[in-house]
Amino acid sequence: MYRNRNKDSVRNISFAITTEQFKTRTKTVTRRLGWKSAKPGNHLMGCKKCRGLKPGEAIERLGEIRIVSVRQEPLFMITDEDCAKEGFPGMNRISFVDMFCAHMHCNANTIVTRIEYEYV
Repeated sequence: MYRNRNKDSVRNISFAITTEQFKTRTKTVTRRLGWKSAKPGNHLMGCKKCRGLKPGEAIERLGEIRIVSVRQEPLFMITDEDCAKEGFPGMNRISFVDMFCAHMHCNANTIVTRIEYEYV
């Protein structure tokens, strides 16, 4: 996960659901299952889709980001302010948790990794 001279060696992170928010740079926080090794200062390559590519499909790189802060917390701890940072300014925390759980097959008590980042 460390930044190297070759951008191909930077770990990819998918923004399949929030591609537009990433492109418009209105998203500065993401919540993930796992990602426990993420550390402030690490560089990641935002991609439209990283896994499940069909034969012949290529990874579409969206841009490089640098992690600013990382913490583990139950999903239900999200705030309305963080919903906006996640790229959903009109969504309240309950709706966000419902959406996240539906996509990730988890529940509101699931411990997630909150990653705050900046665009490079």
